Amino acid sequence: MRAKTAQDRQLLELIDPIAESLGLDVVRVRLMSGSKRQRLQIMAERPSDHDISVEQCAKLSRAVSEVFDAADPISGEYLLEVSSPGIDRPLTRPIDFDLFEGEEARLETDRMIEGRKRFKGVLAGFEDGNVLIDLEGEEDTALIPFDWLSDAKLVLTDALMKRGAAIRAARGEPEDDGLPEGAAEDADTDTTTPSEDKA
Repeated sequence: MRAKTAQDRQLLELIDPIAESLGLDVVRVRLMSGSKRQRLQIMAERPSDHDISVEQCAKLSRAVSEVFDAADPISGEYLLEVSSPGIDRPLTRPIDFDLFEGEEARLETDRMIEGRKRFKGVLAGFEDGNVLIDLEGEEDTALIPFDWLSDAKLVLTDALMKRGAAIRAARGEPEDDGLPEGAAEDADTDTTTPSEDKA
């Protein structure tokens, strides 16, 4: 789920070692088409605390641009966007379901499971290739194969925002995360770089 299409997977193969060299993990890569040009979105984080600074976003953006200028893996113009996963982050790796156990999440599968594809509940971990989730109104914990997921994301709740505030406080960062008054609570760290095919 870190990569959705065959091209996303090819790009991820190029991006992973670049991120690792900077001490970062890639959470998700998506190449999206637009009316004027494509947009390459890279979400990354530090493995230590699952966050990323503006400076690290900029470094990763520059490093990816250098490699892509030489390798030319995307035809035509594209916009490179490097950001944090955000508070209500996508869950793309098995480890994510253990890390955020106890948090509310929405899951979507690529096939029907007991007549449905969408699920909402509290994460209960990851076991034997399955996501464990306590669904609303059901007593038993549901097991959903990770390989069947097409999308998974945390739900933005008060508890999740408090968790984020506690992490920032532990790092000695301001509680408001330095955002201007009235800015969205879940605003992502973001750096955007325009790139174009020189061929």
